[in-house]
Amino acid sequence: MRSILIVEDDRTISLVLKAYLEKEGYAVRQAYTCKEAKVLWDSQLADLVLLDITLPDDTGWSILHYVRERSSCPVIMLTAIGTIQDKLQGLNSGADDYITKPFIGEEIVARVNAVLRRTARVFEQEDAVYFGSLKVNFKSHSVYLKGTELRFTPKDLDLLFYLFRHPNQTLTRDQLIENVWGFDYEGSERAVDLAVNRIRQTLRDWRAEEGEIATIRGVGYQARVNNIS
Repeated sequence: MRSILIVEDDRTISLVLKAYLEKEGYAVRQAYTCKEAKVLWDSQLADLVLLDITLPDDTGWSILHYVRERSSCPVIMLTAIGTIQDKLQGLNSGADDYITKPFIGEEIVARVNAVLRRTARVFEQEDAVYFGSLKVNFKSHSVYLKGTELRFTPKDLDLLFYLFRHPNQTLTRDQLIENVWGFDYEGSERAVDLAVNRIRQTLRDWRAEEGEIATIRGVGYQARVNNIS
């Protein structure tokens, strides 16, 4: 189930959006301030953020910047401000779409669906995605570095694919266990650390300036990449 983080201080609007999105099958979390948004963002991965510009403790631009420093997660801006300058600022700052209030719930759902389809195409429609000299083929379940195929255990390969399906996003050990090992896994989180160490060893010749499997201390891991094609 894909998750949506709504950052909107108007509780009525937030509840309406939540109802429409949950009806569509999304898991929804709500934040009413910038501070709450950062806590929720850091605690669990979101597939998309609906972000109001005007918030009580700061502006939505600060949250957009916060998300963009950590992730390529799509962001849709929500605002009563409808000037061309504001729209351009949002899009130039890394927003994926911009919706001016008032709007209807069906429009939000349609925009969310469209943005998620668009941002997923690189992984779903292309046979392979290049992260610098590292080629990850999600369809054939293969990985090449500078033309040479790399060998992984099946579970390590599943973990690598999950990390690279969420580039530049921090994933907790619990999230990795849930999505790679499964809900019924009863082993230790140490399995994640050991698998990451094996993956790093196999990727030892991948140039550091192109990317790395980064440790986010006290949280989890991130496939940190500088170029995706």
